[in-house]
Amino acid sequence: MRSGVAPYLQIVGQVRQAGAVGAVGLLVEGDQLPTVKEVVAKVAINPNTVSKAYRELEHLGLVAAKPGVGTFITRSLGQASLADHGPLQDELRAWLGKARSAGLTGPGIEAMFQNTYRESTEEEK
Repeated sequence: MRSGVAPYLQIVGQVRQAGAVGAVGLLVEGDQLPTVKEVVAKVAINPNTVSKAYRELEHLGLVAAKPGVGTFITRSLGQASLADHGPLQDELRAWLGKARSAGLTGPGIEAMFQNTYRESTEEEK
């Protein structure tokens, strides 16, 4: 099944999600991501796609590549950080309710968010 989200953005999203719950131990600062070669072997995806995802994560400031060593998580969104943004979460919940009322489902909401996010970051450049 196709999600409508570019494969490299799916990887970025998965790493971000794992970092968002870093407080419970999925991904925390200092953790090493699998190498591009390891991801390609497990997921059967183009190496350039994985590299693009890792570059995007680096651009977002979530990881740092150390040549010859690997790619490491540099920061995560732990629970305290999320709690600090309660009003933003409330606004997002309200928006999600409006999106569902408009007939969007999970994959459609994710695709819209990713596309809008990508467009907004391109505008900032």
